[in-house]
Amino acid sequence: MQHRRLGKSAIVVSDICMGTMTFGSQTDESTALRILDRCYDAGINFYDTAEGYPVPPEVKWVGRTENIVGKWLKTKPRDGIILATKVSGPSHTWFRSPCREGMTALDRRNIISAIDASLTKLGTDYIDLYQTHWPDHDTSYDETMEVLDELVRAGKVRIAGCSNETSWGLMKSISTAERLGTARYQTIQNNFSLNNRRFEDELAQVCRMEGVSLIPYSPLAGGVLSGKYNGGARPEGARFSRYLAMEGRQASIGRRFVNDRSLSSTERFMAIAAEAGLDPVTFAVAWSKQHDFVASTIVGVTTEAQVDPILAAADLVLPADVMAAVDKVSREIRYPMG
Repeated sequence: MQHRRLGKSAIVVSDICMGTMTFGSQTDESTALRILDRCYDAGINFYDTAEGYPVPPEVKWVGRTENIVGKWLKTKPRDGIILATKVSGPSHTWFRSPCREGMTALDRRNIISAIDASLTKLGTDYIDLYQTHWPDHDTSYDETMEVLDELVRAGKVRIAGCSNETSWGLMKSISTAERLGTARYQTIQNNFSLNNRRFEDELAQVCRMEGVSLIPYSPLAGGVLSGKYNGGARPEGARFSRYLAMEGRQASIGRRFVNDRSLSSTERFMAIAAEAGLDPVTFAVAWSKQHDFVASTIVGVTTEAQVDPILAAADLVLPADVMAAVDKVSREIRYPMG
């Protein structure tokens, strides 16, 4: 397992991070605990959760994931775990957070309330990486960065990060922190995969120039890159099988991930992986890790069987000709997710 630094901070993490967003909904507690143990034994020291998990977000089970992670954390040496969680920001029509009756502005009151609740559920007195979950461009960055700085100074948080942020928002946060002399964002957690390379258009350069690390989520494009939707397949219980059978926003999301262009690119990526002798899941995770602006790739599973092909990417470096073959597909099928 390789290790990289988060931004300009002192924190060094494994280059694979276990995400936990299904723990407590699609994945029951006992299975989740076994998955976490398996990852820990394999050398993963970085774990990501959020106050709003599990997904899909529902009031009936909000907070279950942090409770499960907290239970597991008690069985491990705390200093050996790099723990990340998030405070819910506005969801911008993606979904309505079940936290605090949907009142999730990134102001002082909400952030303080969220961190105290997360610390209790996780059973710890500090969070290594505390992230804003969706940006809040209507709330002053001065207020957001100042309260995050308070948490760092109080010892409740080691470093701060953001997620689903824009180039403007990331630069605004950095300039605000510099002007105020506060803690800044060391990481950004955005969608990035073989099927969604938009991060490279602008945000990658911001990360390089400002010393911010991407910790990408959805490296398998919501499972599409595993090939399970190829040929019109709709696996029972799979996320986009459900979404595509629904209406409105869920159906729109499903079509973004599963469409003719994304399935065509997936088939071509799988052919490249097969020629290299790699499982498509292993291939997609290895590709994600192999970028200079990426510190650690966040993976997610719902079953124990899904862990092994991810771990197979731990020390894998794809050769230049394979990376070039990927780039050729990306040029010919541009932005398959829109």
